[in-house]
Amino acid sequence: MLPLVLDDLVAGYGAAPVLNGLTLEIGARERVGLFGPNGHGKTTLLRAISGLIAPSRGSIRLFDKPISGMSPAAIVAEGLIHVPQSNLLFPEMEVLETLRLAAHSARARQTTAASLEGVLTLFPRLAERRSQKIKTLSGGERQMVAIGVGLMGAPRLLALDEPTLGLSPKLKDELCVAIGDIAKSGLPLLLVEQDVEFLLELTDRLVMVTHGRCGVELDARQGIDHATIMALYFGEGHAA
Repeated sequence: MLPLVLDDLVAGYGAAPVLNGLTLEIGARERVGLFGPNGHGKTTLLRAISGLIAPSRGSIRLFDKPISGMSPAAIVAEGLIHVPQSNLLFPEMEVLETLRLAAHSARARQTTAASLEGVLTLFPRLAERRSQKIKTLSGGERQMVAIGVGLMGAPRLLALDEPTLGLSPKLKDELCVAIGDIAKSGLPLLLVEQDVEFLLELTDRLVMVTHGRCGVELDARQGIDHATIMALYFGEGHAA
């Protein structure tokens, strides 16, 4: 029983499809990184699997259960947690109440205390700022809260959309360590990032998304050099 299976997925906005028959599988305990040019379907893929947009064709199965057509809340309750770009948090809420509020599904409420302890251990900075309002936090700290919110939902599969977007190198390193710790727990992970080196540190397999389909796959354990990345993005003529 695989955590996630996407088959011949077509989805987009209005009459314009962005995903064009995309097929992807994530194995048990597997960490998969998605990369590729902007506008080719990475974020749309995450929105489709989390129920934010409805596919016009194809199927989505979470641990062998069809979830296409389910509401976002129902998909969260099933354990697929999507942490989107540009953390969408309530600025007037405090860190601790934000995290507690995130454990809203019946399944997540059963593990609220353990999940909260885990998040504050993973992000000690949030433990120090537990009583601060979200609007007073730095961009990196808000991203930590956003990932913490995802973890409070008791995920069976966690999807992160460009978690390091706009962060300083120091904060990127901190998040890399934290996401690495999440991955070591065995939680299946789907990670979208433009920084391929970041993906190489955190994933087992990299999949390039182009023109709404999954294309080239790379074994992250074998590494990848800059010339190869340039060739994948822009064609062989840019490999030098």
